Amino acid sequence: MNKIYLLLAEGFEEIEALAPVDLLRRAGAEVETVSITDRKTVMGAHGVPVCADSTIGEIDEEDLSMLILPGGYPGYVNLDQSGAVRDLLIRTNEAGKTIAAICGAPSVLNGLGLLRDKVAACYPSMEEDMDCEISHKKVVECENIITSRGAGTAIDFALALVEAAVSAEKAEELRKGIVYE
Repeated sequence: MNKIYLLLAEGFEEIEALAPVDLLRRAGAEVETVSITDRKTVMGAHGVPVCADSTIGEIDEEDLSMLILPGGYPGYVNLDQSGAVRDLLIRTNEAGKTIAAICGAPSVLNGLGLLRDKVAACYPSMEEDMDCEISHKKVVECENIITSRGAGTAIDFALALVEAAVSAEKAEELRKGIVYE
């Protein structure tokens, strides 16, 4: 029960998806990229195609320890419109497992009521539509949910995920190793 799944929807923000995958894998975490459709190749918001490790129908929820949702437009809209994604998010939250979302993706959690009575960060233009307390910190951790503001905070987000999944020491080691000050 220690696999991290990062969901890829057409139009995902490349930096927000690949920075967490990169740093989590450097930290030794088992991360699997997951297409939310039956096609493994997913096109990013800026025309970068990514070949996912698996499709949403192939994942094993018993192994799931963390679920990550990158933002990007229309990526977060496509995540929100997927019944499979919404159902997975509800089950993951009910199990108390970690859910992480960045940029526009926290709105998906908000729409499911998963941010009710919580503090979260999201892309600035989405703040007024959120039903939670908004923070302007780069990364916010509240109970089992980790949120972040956007592409410019992707490294901070990824390092927070390393800390949550592996350790604070490993996150600090990576911070120094990639010369992130």
